[in-house]
Amino acid sequence: MKNLSDEQLVTAYKLEGNTAYVGELYKRYLVMCFSVAVKYLKDEDAAEDAVMQVFEQLFTVLKTSDIKVVKPWLYTICKNHCLGILKKEAASLFDAMQENNQTDFMENGVEETLSAEEKEKTLEALEAAIMELKPEQQQCIKGFYLHGNTYEQIAVAHGFTLNEVKSHIQNGKRNLKIVLNQQGINWVIIWCIWIINHA
Repeated sequence: MKNLSDEQLVTAYKLEGNTAYVGELYKRYLVMCFSVAVKYLKDEDAAEDAVMQVFEQLFTVLKTSDIKVVKPWLYTICKNHCLGILKKEAASLFDAMQENNQTDFMENGVEETLSAEEKEKTLEALEAAIMELKPEQQQCIKGFYLHGNTYEQIAVAHGFTLNEVKSHIQNGKRNLKIVLNQQGINWVIIWCIWIINHA
């Protein structure tokens, strides 16, 4: 089996249905897929989960896909899976922050259409603002809004008390809002755009 090419493994799996062929692909491309997942998700635990999900899907996908070269095909599968995760996180973040900031939307009005140049500038401004946050604020905000962790999980992971987690999130959001509003940027909307485009 080790002497078979990637493409031969796929063909053999389609014909025989032996999952060991997929297992061999797993051995060959585990490191690559994990590297891709870390690149996009920025979290090793999340990356491990994503890679497992990708390879679980292969048992079904390989049977019906027309694959010319396995390596770039698998890279794309893994990349798209991670982008899908980020988009779901962005949607969750938008819902959570919209719920907590109804006044902002009433005051700022409906989202304006941004040109590509305006979008790029605002994304750069947001990235700069996030990097200026204190490390503990970055950890708590990303943990809560991006990764869906509870206050308790964040506290355990970073050695904070529950009150500290709550305070870091509130202060971090306030600091981002102040900086971005001073620049005329709708901070809730552009943050969501940033999450999807950050990869």
